[in-house]
Amino acid sequence: MKKNERDNTMGQKDILKQFAAGVFFILSLLLIAWVVFTISVEKGVTEPKFDMTVLFRKVGGLVVGAPVTLSGVNVGTVSDIGFLDKEVEGRGVKVRLSIFTKYKEQLYKATSFSILTEGILGEKIIEISTDPDFRQEDLSLLVIGEDPLDIQNLAETFGDTAESLLETSKRLNIATREIQKISSSTKRLLNRIEQRIIEGNLFKVF
Repeated sequence: MKKNERDNTMGQKDILKQFAAGVFFILSLLLIAWVVFTISVEKGVTEPKFDMTVLFRKVGGLVVGAPVTLSGVNVGTVSDIGFLDKEVEGRGVKVRLSIFTKYKEQLYKATSFSILTEGILGEKIIEISTDPDFRQEDLSLLVIGEDPLDIQNLAETFGDTAESLLETSKRLNIATREIQKISSSTKRLLNRIEQRIIEGNLFKVF
């Protein structure tokens, strides 16, 4: 009899443990779902959006998910990067932007889309510039973007400029030395002429 009671008690404890584990598991799932939903809301995942396509020659390390900003305000993200089958005005890379619909009115005034570097880590973003006196008719049309600054080409340009300046400096130094020689010779000649004039025998110089 006591054995049966002990077995029943142990069985009830096992059921309670399983029930508690089930409740804990469900609560954990709900907590995870709530965190994911909260982050999604903060990131604007649930907000309505529309797409724009911008064309570039090169994107300089821009990646999917990069921020799209307008006057420093995050208005969307880069949703896709790919190649065109045929270049348009020399641009062969297409970048699709996913823009929050609430900023659509501002996008009608967009005049340029530039790839910029932000922060000390060099994160690439797309910055949109606007003009209050300008208005696009159709946001679904392809937009020509401004390519990022090519650091390598810039460094090469600076290097060439530095070499050119160095060569110019060398030539100036040579010219300066020649001028100094001429100046010294001229000064000696003038001194001799002055001395001859004082002595009254100027033409003996020649």
